[in-house]
Amino acid sequence: MTSQDKPVVEPVTGKTADKVFKGVAYACGILILVVLAAVFLFLFFRAWPLIGGDQKANSETVANFTGGATSNFWGYVLPLLFGTVLVSVLALIIAFFVAIGIALFISHYASKKVATGLSYVVDLLAAIPSVIYGLWGGLILVPAIYPFWNWVATYLGWIPLFQGPAANPQRTIGTVAVVLAVMILPIITSMSRDIFLQTPTLQQEAAYGLGATKWEMIKLAVIPFGKSGIVSASMLALGRALGETMAILMILSPGLTYSIKLLQASQNQTIAANIAAQYPEANDLGVSVLIGTGLILFLITFVVNYAARKITEKASA
Repeated sequence: MTSQDKPVVEPVTGKTADKVFKGVAYACGILILVVLAAVFLFLFFRAWPLIGGDQKANSETVANFTGGATSNFWGYVLPLLFGTVLVSVLALIIAFFVAIGIALFISHYASKKVATGLSYVVDLLAAIPSVIYGLWGGLILVPAIYPFWNWVATYLGWIPLFQGPAANPQRTIGTVAVVLAVMILPIITSMSRDIFLQTPTLQQEAAYGLGATKWEMIKLAVIPFGKSGIVSASMLALGRALGETMAILMILSPGLTYSIKLLQASQNQTIAANIAAQYPEANDLGVSVLIGTGLILFLITFVVNYAARKITEKASA
């Protein structure tokens, strides 16, 4: 065989690699959509007995879950949804400003050694299981925080949120919000820190060149640059708080009302914690009712993330 008879093997070109990468990227994107659709379909079909089944039996099941307080599904799920949103928003409010402060300290104020060590600590917080936070909250924070909440109820009780008397032990929405704030704080901090560090040096130097102090430089250059990232981090943390189960289950004294009294026990409950609490003793129809509440939580989380996407796009514009 001569050299002319040998088959010619074409080298992999950049164009071929680009097609392969495009195909892999498309497959990953489609896979996410398939998984999301599969989760929705699972929830929908498992909750179908609640939607299209015997409504009298459904009413009896709901009445058993609520101790006879209501036999209507929406009368059951809406207070749970209210409690879920209330504790999640409170946790986000508590965590947001602390997280942004930590992120700015790491990115622009701390020395390199201190910033590295603090970054490790923040990232470690994100790796702690929720059951550990639940143990810490139930055994340590609940008795320790009572004097503070009692002081708040005494002097700020004229505000409906802090209306007393403060429950003792403090297994309330206020305490749970603090625990959730600690849990979501590393999410906001890590993402905000990373985007603050990516602020273009020229923009920061330009601010200094105009006579800005360090805080003014941060206000004029760093925070506007990271605004979309901050919004994304906050909404991701809110989604994490909406779905938290074990920590809430281990700390909160549950109730089924629309109360905003953060320092009183047996006022609210969340959807996820309620599912975990009721599931072990639920029959088949009861499981369908609980999965129905989970479907509502799934849709609310989807709406929150969709809204976050729109807000982020607006902040980037």
